[in-house]
Amino acid sequence: MTAPGPHLLIVDDDARIRALLQKYLIRQGFLVSVAADAARARALLGGLVFDLVILDVMMPGEDGLSLARAIRQMRATPVILLTARGEAGQRIEGFEAGADDYVVKPFDPRELVLRIGAVLRRGAPEPAPPPALLPLGGLVWDVARAELRRGTESVRLTQTEAALMRAFAAAPGRCVPRAELVALLGSAGGAGASERAVDVQITRLRRKLGDDPRAPRLLHTVRGEGYRLDPA
Repeated sequence: MTAPGPHLLIVDDDARIRALLQKYLIRQGFLVSVAADAARARALLGGLVFDLVILDVMMPGEDGLSLARAIRQMRATPVILLTARGEAGQRIEGFEAGADDYVVKPFDPRELVLRIGAVLRRGAPEPAPPPALLPLGGLVWDVARAELRRGTESVRLTQTEAALMRAFAAAPGRCVPRAELVALLGSAGGAGASERAVDVQITRLRRKLGDDPRAPRLLHTVRGEGYRLDPA
């Protein structure tokens, strides 16, 4: 099952713009909620967690700048302002209200998607570096040395087995797709590499890890996708 994309909140009093943006952004893989005014947006913000808010500036009642200031006081959720006015003074006022970006109407939805991606990347945490030593039951994989050890003894791996271990250890817990492993075997000198060749090499690597092929604890098969290494 595919994980849902970032959850966006669109706040705009124009029903046509709300509907068009919601439909387009859902097609781009986002989860999208909408609000016609600041009051409804506040209610949604009080009960749901959003990754980003797309907020129209000119709305009846409480305007977008006021709501942007309130959002910034409550949480660090990124805000992109939409406005029909693109003067420098208006943009400065928007940034002073806590906006992360500013899009002038009319705009190409593709540009909005790119701006959403840029804002979300700016707020994304840096990925944690892989551990220097990966525990694998009674074994340890030394990431820097690309070496499998049992205590102080090195477990001999072939060039292909070592290449597979490096791929799995680069992202423990992530499923490495079969196609990626086939390409890896080919680059490691496996002429005529195929999915069957991958399966054979995985079986051999499991033996080196002391994994039971019928009930593996470390190197798991992800049916229809590939293989995943789970540290233990």
